Amino acid sequence: MNVIKLGLHPAGLAPQVVNFPEWRGHLLARLRQQIALSGDAVLANLLSEVAAYPLPAHHTDHGRSPPDEHAPLAVGLRVRTAAGTLSFLSTTTVFGTPVEITLAELAIESFFPADAATAEVLRAMLAEQPPSVTLAHSDEQTAG
Repeated sequence: MNVIKLGLHPAGLAPQVVNFPEWRGHLLARLRQQIALSGDAVLANLLSEVAAYPLPAHHTDHGRSPPDEHAPLAVGLRVRTAAGTLSFLSTTTVFGTPVEITLAELAIESFFPADAATAEVLRAMLAEQPPSVTLAHSDEQTAG
């Protein structure tokens, strides 16, 4: 599953994104930038596909909102959930000149709680999850 498709598709996350025009504009601009740098035909096809997705019924802007003043560093994402509207700051790291070829053009988008209420909801959700499996380090694994 492609995360950009999931985030912009009307049957995906799009209807829950409160600031969808801004978020859509961010994703499309990032795709355009990656295409300009790489000339990647697969990304160009992805851009054509997702730019043609219909907007959620409650939005009329076509992703041409003025850019947020903090857009170069972080972009806001507000998502409507059963726990209320959650606000995140998103920042993207792109490995443009990696030493390892498998990292070429790798982009990692990170999301951080943008307010105390979102952070609290996330902590509560984490507390409800069963403990994750951790690997115990035995003497055999650490010796040698």
